[in-house]
Amino acid sequence: MTAGARLDLVVTAATEPVPGVRCLRLAAAGGGELPGFVPGSHLVVDCGGRPNAYSLTSDGLEPTEYAISVLLVEDGAGGSRWAHERLDVGARVSARPPRSAFPPVARARRHLLVAGGIGVTPVVSHLRAARRRGQDARVLYLHRAGRGAHAADVRELAGDRAELFTDRRAFTARLDEALADQPLGAHLYLCGPAGLTDRVLAAAAARGWPASRVHTERFGPDALGPGDPFTVTLTRVGTTVAVPAGGSLLEALERAGVDVRSQCRRGVCGECRLPVTGGQPLHRDLFLSEEAKAAGDSLMPCVSRAAGPHLEVPL
Repeated sequence: MTAGARLDLVVTAATEPVPGVRCLRLAAAGGGELPGFVPGSHLVVDCGGRPNAYSLTSDGLEPTEYAISVLLVEDGAGGSRWAHERLDVGARVSARPPRSAFPPVARARRHLLVAGGIGVTPVVSHLRAARRRGQDARVLYLHRAGRGAHAADVRELAGDRAELFTDRRAFTARLDEALADQPLGAHLYLCGPAGLTDRVLAAAAARGWPASRVHTERFGPDALGPGDPFTVTLTRVGTTVAVPAGGSLLEALERAGVDVRSQCRRGVCGECRLPVTGGQPLHRDLFLSEEAKAAGDSLMPCVSRAAGPHLEVPL
């Protein structure tokens, strides 16, 4: 299936297991098997003209249905409310094929999975694959009382290797113990709000975890942070544009009179992709594959920045 292909899906089930989280099952409108995916992948769904990325919680091996969970964000851009109000059983929805954003490391001796709130969604698909493959996966899951989306799934899939917390202090104490007591070759995966992610990263660094064994997926309006200022040279016209901290490259280009095609402006649809001919991108999108990010020859200007003081793009 090509990168620009679309999937025509139909909602086969819609439930709200905890307040504010809508769990949807989606099948191909014409029936049959759907494209497979690796654990940690997301599905970009057209939510009333606004693309939103949702982690897949189902098994990616020969799927006939996809499962996603949508957290209602009262002050969000509208996609989650649309999904809660419009996606009932029988509703049709368009989506892009699954993309890998947060895959497990096949050679890992142990997978230590840490989740906060709705950040548990990619962890569920990791657990499904780990159980099928007989891999060692441990989970620490922090959630508010009565708001543990997929808590039952986590317990079922991980058994006594799952530890669930509603008390942040108890979670923090157990996290420090877990980070200190892992075998050589263990990999850490974490997904949750920015504050939680930053605290876990700091704790892992203090315990000597190398960056190569720590994997994150961030979400939410505060997930990306303001970033450092940098400049970008438009090589075709010889103009240099300044991008401030807290502002996007896309916005800076638009202020400079450069017309860049865009749609979601959140790094999920791929519409604004730009080639890079100089400098190193700091990728923050959910569209490019890991291989494309490693190549460093393109970026999504709506969310991504420069890893250094300067970039060059052929505009």
